[in-house]
Amino acid sequence: MAQPGTPLLTRKLSDRFYIPDDSDSQSQASDNDIRSDYYGSDNDFSDTEEYVQPVPIAATTNGVPLRHSRRKSITVMPRMSKSMNGINGDDGESGSNSPANSITSVNSLASLLREKMQMLPSQLRRKKPKDYKIRVFVVFLFLTIVFLIVFAYVLYQQKVLQKAYFERVKFNEAKRLMKIFNQDGHEIIRGRLGTTINYDKVYPCLPEDDPGDGSICLEWMQRARLLMQREQLNEDVRCYNLNWMSLTESIDPTDCYDMSNGHWYGGGDNAESAWPLEKAEHDYSPFVTGRVEKHRWSNVLKRYFINSKGVAIVIDDRSPLYLSIKTNKDKKELCMKAKYDDFAFVNRLTDYPQLKYRVCTGSNITKLHLFLSENILWDGLTPDDNQVINSLLTEPLWQITANFKENFTQETVFNYTDNVIGLGFLKQGHVLINEFWQKQIGDYTVDLDRFPTLEETLNIMHRRGFRIVFSVQPFISTESSNFAEAVKKRLLISERYSDRRIPALTRYKSLESAGMLDVSNNRTMPWLIEKLRAINKKYPFHAYYLDLGTAYNLPHYYQCENMLHNPDQYKTQFINNIQGNLNIFGVNSAIERPRAPIFVSLPMVESSWDGLRRVIPSILTYGIIGYPFIIPGAVGGDYYDSHYNLPSDNAVLPDKELYIRWLQLATFLPVIRFTHLPSTYGDEKVLQMAKILTSLRQSVVTPILIQYAKVALDSGMPLIRPLWMLEPNDQACHIVNDEFAIGEDLIVAPMLYSKGRQREVYLPAGVWKDGIDGSLRKGSRWIHDYRIEEDKIAYFERKPDDTRF
Repeated sequence: MAQPGTPLLTRKLSDRFYIPDDSDSQSQASDNDIRSDYYGSDNDFSDTEEYVQPVPIAATTNGVPLRHSRRKSITVMPRMSKSMNGINGDDGESGSNSPANSITSVNSLASLLREKMQMLPSQLRRKKPKDYKIRVFVVFLFLTIVFLIVFAYVLYQQKVLQKAYFERVKFNEAKRLMKIFNQDGHEIIRGRLGTTINYDKVYPCLPEDDPGDGSICLEWMQRARLLMQREQLNEDVRCYNLNWMSLTESIDPTDCYDMSNGHWYGGGDNAESAWPLEKAEHDYSPFVTGRVEKHRWSNVLKRYFINSKGVAIVIDDRSPLYLSIKTNKDKKELCMKAKYDDFAFVNRLTDYPQLKYRVCTGSNITKLHLFLSENILWDGLTPDDNQVINSLLTEPLWQITANFKENFTQETVFNYTDNVIGLGFLKQGHVLINEFWQKQIGDYTVDLDRFPTLEETLNIMHRRGFRIVFSVQPFISTESSNFAEAVKKRLLISERYSDRRIPALTRYKSLESAGMLDVSNNRTMPWLIEKLRAINKKYPFHAYYLDLGTAYNLPHYYQCENMLHNPDQYKTQFINNIQGNLNIFGVNSAIERPRAPIFVSLPMVESSWDGLRRVIPSILTYGIIGYPFIIPGAVGGDYYDSHYNLPSDNAVLPDKELYIRWLQLATFLPVIRFTHLPSTYGDEKVLQMAKILTSLRQSVVTPILIQYAKVALDSGMPLIRPLWMLEPNDQACHIVNDEFAIGEDLIVAPMLYSKGRQREVYLPAGVWKDGIDGSLRKGSRWIHDYRIEEDKIAYFERKPDDTRF
């Protein structure tokens, strides 16, 4: 407290504030700086306002020091106006309205204000956590908005820009993505179209480019043009026709379809023997016939693919088709490309390649396949033709072969048929004599040095019940007497870019140098037919077997009188010219189904367990692509090495176990074909097995084959069927590649591995009678570790669903 006698103003101020004196000028100057910084300089005020200098007061009172200025600093406010402070004079007087009291009030307010201003940063710091949460929320909100914008853009690109065509087709024109839906609105196939265009802007076609048939016509400027059209074939099946036309040399139209949505079948036998087709993996290659040991595709093809969702793709025969089955971004794709080259598709039907195909949909795979493959095969069938079909289904085919022409003689044929009769339990059937009946291939006359009394021999064989078949080829050896005549008459395929009189040469089997008949020449086929008729007139044999080779057996630089679409069109023209003029027993290569009763041979397979495992996928594939009447390879295999060697003197025989397992499988196939007789092993066990299987075939298999042969003639459906034809919606049926069904009444599950005695067996829905032990088996399930002894084969007969013991 202040001392008594101290002026009132001084006492009041000294109680609360430190008032600097003259000696503390440095401190006072500092306070003045603060005032100046906070309130501004004197010049900031008007001339009517004055600055009031605080009155110096003693620093201590009665020895008690006043509070230090740093504990609570004061701020002196500028002098208020007289009217506001109630001051009537300029001098300082004590009292409530004195200048001293006004200064005290102002200083108190200034001090309080400074305290609040100093507290403000600490309050802000205390609010920082709440501010951080707000910032995080703002960032999250911003990212959410960005995501929604991007998602909306993608949705716009995929949905809004994806126009709906033909009710069940959605097509994104810019990205060329197409989806097709079934009648229930489920996606059944998707594809990437025009993958080689690399251009996003699409325009409607100009009026002069629009065909005017109701097609949707789109053009990617000066690159490619696409036509799309829909066909309603019946209430269940509709097709979408697509036609890509390249507008520049640099564009090869290419479409790829996702194979992950279902299982795929068709096309033809392939190098991987893949069943289903998506198990294959290979790059682009021409879709023409070849040998699977060297090429991607085998001897019989059709531009037809179908999947388990009820979608089929059928490619036009005129398109220069390259195919690939490969993985793209973890998904297997079937890709089709139209591309010209220097061999398979050297003949340009248009300036630039065109890819033309149709995508057909149905309610399920079985119904769709039945509709697309439905063809009447009995039209024009004679009683003799029908007898040929029945005889092949009920009797064996005996193929007499030899590595060397010199070893193939009249005695060889006669002794072989004698051995067949000596077996005593096998019917006679057909005897197939290979091309070595000629002196030189292409002579089209019998070699009298090796077959001096062939006419008499054939008569004897005929009386014994055999039917004789001669193999004939379109190749003429350069050593043949007919070669010079064919060159002179220009009946042979010529060399491209050279004189048309110069024939193009090629190789085939034992032929090292040969010309090839030009089937497009109107003079060639009459010349050949005349020679073949002359042979048939002299010698009593029943039919010819056409050994046509594959596309790669044509001369590489081939040139025909009239342009072919591709090398495989050659065999189609050859077959069409021959059938109707001569009796044809079978062909070894085709891209179109010949008229009944012509059978088509499976490709030759190696005598090995791998070769045995190829048989079922091959025969199932041939049935799918429209060839119900097929001739499998020989029991035990067709060859031992890359040169197709199979010695006729039996110096090398197939492995005995392999032969037995092959014979078991062949018992259930449409035709059972022998090269090696069961008696050549000199083993009673093999003979006994052959007798049992012959009895089984006659009692169980043959009646079913004849029954479904009639179905095949009516509809084109195969005799040997995959399990999914019985149950199209059963997914397990789509992956089984080592079982098959004969029609709908018999399922066969052979043993395909060396020393194998048990296997997995799958049975479709229904009740099945076990062919080994006679038990009843419930369908729609797997039978694990099913036991099959060496002398047994697993087969199951369908029974009515209410069958019980």
